[in-house]
Amino acid sequence: MKLTLIDILIICAYLASTIVIGLVLKKRAQKDKTAYMLGGNKLPWYMLGLSNASGMFDISGTMWLVTLAFVYGLKSIWIPWLWPVFNQIFLMVFLSIWLRRSNATTGAEWIGTRFGSGRDGNLSHGVVVVFAIISCLGFLAYGFIGLGKFVEIFIPWEIISPYFPFHVPPEYVPHVYGIVFTLFAMFYAILGGMTSIVWADVIQYTIMTFSAIVIGVIAMNALAVNPLVVPEGWMNPFFGARLDLNWSGIIDEVNDKISSDGYSLFSIFFTMMLFKGILVSAAGPAPNYDMQKILSTKSPREAAKMSGFVSVILMPTRYFMIAGFAILGLLFYDQLDLVVGDRIDFEQILPSAISQFVPVGFMGLLLAGLLAAFMSTFAGTLNAAQAYIVNDIYLKYMKPKATGKQISRTNYITGIIVVAVSVIFGIFALDVNDILQWIVSALWGAYMASNVLKWYWWRFNGSGFFWGMVAGIVPALIFPYVFDTLDLYYFPLILVISVIGCLIGTYTSPPTDEETLKTFYKNVKPWGFWKPIHEKVVAEDPGFKRNEDFWRDMFNVLIGIIAQTALVIFPIYIVLKKMLPLGISLAIIVLAFIIMKRTWWDRLPDDKPPQK
Repeated sequence: MKLTLIDILIICAYLASTIVIGLVLKKRAQKDKTAYMLGGNKLPWYMLGLSNASGMFDISGTMWLVTLAFVYGLKSIWIPWLWPVFNQIFLMVFLSIWLRRSNATTGAEWIGTRFGSGRDGNLSHGVVVVFAIISCLGFLAYGFIGLGKFVEIFIPWEIISPYFPFHVPPEYVPHVYGIVFTLFAMFYAILGGMTSIVWADVIQYTIMTFSAIVIGVIAMNALAVNPLVVPEGWMNPFFGARLDLNWSGIIDEVNDKISSDGYSLFSIFFTMMLFKGILVSAAGPAPNYDMQKILSTKSPREAAKMSGFVSVILMPTRYFMIAGFAILGLLFYDQLDLVVGDRIDFEQILPSAISQFVPVGFMGLLLAGLLAAFMSTFAGTLNAAQAYIVNDIYLKYMKPKATGKQISRTNYITGIIVVAVSVIFGIFALDVNDILQWIVSALWGAYMASNVLKWYWWRFNGSGFFWGMVAGIVPALIFPYVFDTLDLYYFPLILVISVIGCLIGTYTSPPTDEETLKTFYKNVKPWGFWKPIHEKVVAEDPGFKRNEDFWRDMFNVLIGIIAQTALVIFPIYIVLKKMLPLGISLAIIVLAFIIMKRTWWDRLPDDKPPQK
């Protein structure tokens, strides 16, 4: 263990600060459900954006991205489109505005504004709650595993095991560590709600930004005196039909990693990823912490600004750190301890590089930041899970007139149960990449069809939403045990089954109540196939104007994705000291920002959501 007393004190100081935040903000969070779940809709957009970025700066995702950068070089900038990362661009351009106009507390509550409160509306509401809970549990388990793997490097089990009451197999050691630090995240998230999470994220982002600069500079200094040996094509972000990265004679084991990842046919993989990514982005945010941050903003205008701010403050900082760790791992590969059990685990590159190369004091700061990154993601996801269970099950079906004290108590109990179940999920998932692939490919494939159609097609009803979701969720849970391939490759099959469910459900039941559709259309103002409803709205309100911004929105999405990709790659070029491509990427960023200032920022709406 290389932690010194200074490092340990820094980590303890951070953990203590989260406890203080939870205790200080406990009373404010107990005012009502809006104060607990959404911070009372009083938090400024830049703090929510910073908090959202911090939640995405998670430890498991950072470990995964460092591994990708190490193995795939600059081609790794495309692989996060699996999420897809560019969903933030769709959100900032138009979907955050539409979502915030609903004035809902959760995504499931939003369903009532679209499908009403009848039988079909209740069915659609119920399936969203189920999906949200499954999704949140999956993300909690994903973060839980990554944290355990990370901590294992710095606190070897040999030191702890003599004091532990029972034997723990090596593959389950990360889960023991994960449980310990999960308790801290659970404490402040459950006590202080959304406001507590946002303030803790401000501290976390500050620590991570400073740490990223330190790591990037250390890597740049190391690169100045050590040769970087990588295969041909590693420095090139562009690609052909195949990946064509051959690590033979450099680090032979990496070839096995590429083969197991399933990315060798890179053009096919990229096409599938882009196709899925556009559909997922058009569907809007999944019911998790990202959606809750949008619903927590003061207005639709601030919701758009918040979503746009995420990419600007997240990408450069995060990728400066990722590039730094990847370069250190490549330069000093023979000094890294990547063997877990009897196999090489490339997800250990990040924690092992910290252990080897980060100086005393900075190590404690960096570890505190990465622990904070885990806790930020965990706390935000936990808050979302609590919101769905308490708001959409307890208050809707069990106790609609619950007192503030009863709601607070239910929030606490729900949080504890959700954490316990997510830990159990995590125990059965030994690999960060496996659970990540399932979430972003299989599970989100199930979500996609129903959630695209709900925005853009008036005839789509609650029954279609319900059967589309069920037809997607069931195969998403089964197919990993049927197909021995990358989850992304059977995503089209899940999509087709889900679309069939949507159409059958829609046309075997009547359209949604006309008044519900007119109210939704007037409030949200979506573009798409809404002509029959538009005509009815105009008949009642001749001054109503349809949303004619489709082409401008699509143009802004394109420019936004280009700018976001440039924000990802320019910090990598800084670490690699490649001045010409660095200059080109910065020029692209500046030009994109100038264009979007005129076509997006200056045209954001000034409307306010209705009062609750």
